Amino acid sequence: MSEELKYLYWLNSIEGIGFKSIAILKKYVGKAADVYKLTENELSWFLNKRQISKLLLSREVWDVDCEFAKLTQMRISFFPYGYKGYPAKLLNLPDPPAAIYVKGRLPSSGRTSVAVIGTRKCSGYGSAMAKQLGVALAQRGIQVVSGMARGVDGIGQRAVCEAGGLTFAVLGCGVDIVYPPENQRLYEKIIMQGGVISEYFPGTKPNAGQFPARNRIISGLSDAVVVVEAKEKSGTMITVDMALEQGREVYAVPGRLVDGLSSGCNRLLKQGANIVVSVEEFGDEMLALAKQKLISEMNDLKKKTPPPPRLEEHGSLKEGDESSKLALTKEEKQVFACLDFTPRSSLQISALCPEIPYECLLKMLVLFCLKGIASQMGAGSYCRTL
Repeated sequence: MSEELKYLYWLNSIEGIGFKSIAILKKYVGKAADVYKLTENELSWFLNKRQISKLLLSREVWDVDCEFAKLTQMRISFFPYGYKGYPAKLLNLPDPPAAIYVKGRLPSSGRTSVAVIGTRKCSGYGSAMAKQLGVALAQRGIQVVSGMARGVDGIGQRAVCEAGGLTFAVLGCGVDIVYPPENQRLYEKIIMQGGVISEYFPGTKPNAGQFPARNRIISGLSDAVVVVEAKEKSGTMITVDMALEQGREVYAVPGRLVDGLSSGCNRLLKQGANIVVSVEEFGDEMLALAKQKLISEMNDLKKKTPPPPRLEEHGSLKEGDESSKLALTKEEKQVFACLDFTPRSSLQISALCPEIPYECLLKMLVLFCLKGIASQMGAGSYCRTL
């Protein structure tokens, strides 16, 4: 493990030293390990008196190796800004997190992510919509990001888990703290089927002032945001404002004019937000967005790398080889030709075969695995084996 990572973990643990202060220290001092060695007088060039006091106290009680070992024991991953693994979508935020802590894993950058958000005190209608949207997105391989809060957030994420999808919770406390406590089982499921994420140091307890800040991470990690149910003045609308500033697509589920819980959604629709008129249609729209994104990424990749050999030119599939007895159909050959020895997600493969229905493509991939000519590498990713 990099020694620098351990010292960055120490630096991020100090109260009052955030992204801007760390950026200044890195610019003028260099490594966090060098910051650790600075004298009080040298620290005064970069930090205020309160920050210096906190840093000096931390240096007296902090065992760099021991504390980082504790983090590893808790199975918490640590991603400082600008280091490998830090979410690319967060790099260009106006106020990016100085570091990200994760239990489980981060959303895959190669997949589309949608934030499903809404009020904590949702109606039966809001609950039903959150469930249906969670299932529809999970069935289409779309990652769902939310806050694991009471109401819409937790209901939607629970539905994703039950449908076998990928979901990620951004907390307003440390990733080792379950909040709200009644979501303990959901918290455990999310870690298994995605990840729990926070910018707050492990052990940080929930505080009302921390939740608005975490909302920028929810929208930042997402390609689109759908508001299920919300009042005009609420934390959900703060997330929407941040999503719009970040250039994300915003969708809203319409509600009755007399329903205060839908007033925020209806207001968004008046202001030009995309309307959700059907759960299935919304799911298909998000799938189309995912394919469009992947096609763009694959085209960029093709410009940088030579095209893969055609199926008939692949050495192990020449006429007369044992593998030629597999007797693949024309469509199966087309899909197999899109596989590589480097794993690709089913959505990436689907983007290369737009004329083949997604459900049929999934069946073909399973068939290839059964025949031994392909292998599944993790959730929804496949590679060829010959």
